Amino acid sequence: MDKVIYVLKKLLYISGTVLALLLTFLATVICFSINWMFDTWSNLSMDELMYHLKAPLEGTNVGMIKEYLNMCIVPAVLVLIFVGILLIAYRKQKRYFMILGCGIILSLTISSFVVYNAWEQLEVGNYVKAQGTYSTFIDNYYVDPKDVEITFPDQKRNLIYIFLESMETTYADIENGGAFNENVMPELTRLAQENEDFSGEEDKLNGGYAMPGATWTIAAMFSQTSGIPLSISIEENSMDTQDAFFDNAVTMGDILHQAGYSQTLLIGSDATFGGRRLYFTEHGNYEILDYNYAIAVDKIPEDYRVWWGYEDQKLFYFAKEKTLELAKQDDPFNLTLLTVDTHFEDGYLCNTCQDSFGSNQYANVIACSSKQVSEFVEWVQQQDFYENTTIVLVGDHLTMDSDFCQDIDSAYGRRVYTSYINPALETKNKRERLYTTFDNFPTTLAALGVEIEGNRLGLGTNLFSDSQTLTERFGINKEKTELNKKSKLMEKLASLDFNKEELLIREGKLSVPSANVYAGAYEYSTGAIPVEVTDITNFLDSIEMVMLAVWTNEDQSDLQWLQMEEDNGNYYARINVPNFDFKVGEYYIHAYLVDGSGNQYLLGETLGIVN
Repeated sequence: MDKVIYVLKKLLYISGTVLALLLTFLATVICFSINWMFDTWSNLSMDELMYHLKAPLEGTNVGMIKEYLNMCIVPAVLVLIFVGILLIAYRKQKRYFMILGCGIILSLTISSFVVYNAWEQLEVGNYVKAQGTYSTFIDNYYVDPKDVEITFPDQKRNLIYIFLESMETTYADIENGGAFNENVMPELTRLAQENEDFSGEEDKLNGGYAMPGATWTIAAMFSQTSGIPLSISIEENSMDTQDAFFDNAVTMGDILHQAGYSQTLLIGSDATFGGRRLYFTEHGNYEILDYNYAIAVDKIPEDYRVWWGYEDQKLFYFAKEKTLELAKQDDPFNLTLLTVDTHFEDGYLCNTCQDSFGSNQYANVIACSSKQVSEFVEWVQQQDFYENTTIVLVGDHLTMDSDFCQDIDSAYGRRVYTSYINPALETKNKRERLYTTFDNFPTTLAALGVEIEGNRLGLGTNLFSDSQTLTERFGINKEKTELNKKSKLMEKLASLDFNKEELLIREGKLSVPSANVYAGAYEYSTGAIPVEVTDITNFLDSIEMVMLAVWTNEDQSDLQWLQMEEDNGNYYARINVPNFDFKVGEYYIHAYLVDGSGNQYLLGETLGIVN
């Protein structure tokens, strides 16, 4: 009996110690993680948090991941070691179990308190309530572009659309409608005042409000080009394999593509991050020129990486090259850019930035960005094609820098920077407009000289017209409240009417196979591009074969299929470039798994380059 009691005490001792250490570690990770989260994202919202929790890490700034490990995981490990040493030191004390109990209670209490504060700050209760409540606001006021007559002018205008990372009107001085004593973006202020920001007769800057579902980069890019919020989180693999990034929504990219525009997305980071590659390829067939592309075509060294990829100084240099190339073609073009240097925290200070604001790095970076954007606009204005080109400068969302705007009066209405340069028409409404970034959708088309029946698309209104915006009609607070709720129409636009298999996939009850698909460098001696498919996961049935679909023309008119050879679960093939007449440029490569029943599954895709 004594032996049994001894064994039970020993088990209780071990299990109690393990539990105390585990709870201590988890409590520390939770506390540090929540603190880091709010320090990093000063304006974090639940819809943004939920989106990124489900989005893949691919393309994320490596520095941010390292920062999280250093700020959260490393301290948690140190605390764990310290507590472990204490427990070892007191292991023979009579009140050891009391010490364990107190430690467990303390860990649970502290973590519960921190979680509760985060719950309140994120307004999780309201978010959950809204997610369980349907609103008919979007359903009633959404204007489907498919039901609207959209007429382009005989001579179509070119479009240069620049998403300015975290750029808001707040950065200007008070005299010009900002919130600072000194203007940190004088060039952008001048561009807005000399052109159109829908401020009426006022010289003070005016911009659009970023609404729920439009407050982070991919959401902002989506909402400004579709007129609706990105309020439904979609797992990237499911979208990639099933072509369902708001598949039923008609966007600006779709409209311009249908009108014969050549479209390009040029960014200095990995386009995969947040689903940007998926969105712009599905809606408008954009050519994607991102950080990975720049490496693939030797524009930057293979080991070059700063900030999120490469800096804006290079972005605008590449943009000049691409603009000149696009201007030579017969088709009108849409060149869309996304800057990155002004991303939180504190931005990226390149070697051209001046020390205008002393130790305030973020102010120096904003000032540098303002100057670079202005110089690029001035360069475009000097080109022959400018007469028939409209430039749109719009911030993607408000800054997420943790402290730059912390002293701004809460009564100040922070808005996204907006400027329409060289539009095809003048605004009919000379009053200051109250609008959101949804209104950029029809407004940008109107700036190209496009006539829009009824002047409304999506939830947006053409600001060049005298038609009332939804914000002017209902007020900003009413609109925000309704947009935080669910919408039957949004579910339809997002293609959420799944069949049983699709629903199981999205619920995680059925896996979609995936793999690493890699194309090696072109071999001049053999005239071949080597391709390998490795690490096939999420597939339990037998694999009949793995096939490659290869094409070089965007319309896939030269599509060729190639069966890969298997070796210990990995697959290899060589694309014969002579079969494509030695065509120079990009070779689009998609790998498909074929099972015993003949079903095909997309494993992944890559690009081969022949110079």
